[in-house]
Amino acid sequence: MTGQGVLMLSEHGQRVAIVEFGKLLHASGFVAATDGNLSIRLDEERLLVTPTGIRKGAMRPSDLVIVDMRGNRLDGKRRVSSEIGMHLLIYSLRPDVRGIVHAHPPTATGFAASGLGLSSPLVCEVVVGLGTIPLARYGTPGTPELADALEPLIPNHDAILMANHGVVTCGSSLESAFMKMETVEHFAKIALVTHLLGNAQPLGEKEVQKLNEVRHRYQSSALSCDGDATGDLESDEREETAGSRRQ
Repeated sequence: MTGQGVLMLSEHGQRVAIVEFGKLLHASGFVAATDGNLSIRLDEERLLVTPTGIRKGAMRPSDLVIVDMRGNRLDGKRRVSSEIGMHLLIYSLRPDVRGIVHAHPPTATGFAASGLGLSSPLVCEVVVGLGTIPLARYGTPGTPELADALEPLIPNHDAILMANHGVVTCGSSLESAFMKMETVEHFAKIALVTHLLGNAQPLGEKEVQKLNEVRHRYQSSALSCDGDATGDLESDEREETAGSRRQ
């Protein structure tokens, strides 16, 4: 299911997509009990969101609710999540965002609960795909405190750790946001192993600059967010190698 495919789905198809990714969140161990929430921008005025108090691995399409851009319920029988404000803030600041995932992946959330971000450039694919993964200061869920903590970071980051809370990711589709959540947790595991081994070898400033150039070129290209950014990097490396051989 590509990002473009998700955007072309009917409302029912969008509901099915949220249900499917809710099951993936649960199966991946990124949420427990009724934790987490997901949303999709249906259009400029409406969002399709998961309701409060529901197990994300056992949702049905009819369980979801539609809200306006002020968080008022327009359709659905269940109550709107108390964390709807976080979703509304991201959509208002990022017109490019079509899907959001909030979850509590254990390793990444452990970093957040330890007051640590995931900003060290240890893995090139993470630098290209996400840049840095900052840590927002603690804000009580469902209150303006959380929005105030997130607001400065949202414009420039697709993945944010929330102190003593969890992780929120966003993308051009719900699939893109989910894959970024996978990347955050995968990277957190690598960072933890690196810390335990005690011999971290972060990429140097020159390498990071090159990766950021690939990232910016990737973002400005006509490719969807589901394209292969690392393919651009590998192509650049092949061109450099070929150039060195010709010299």
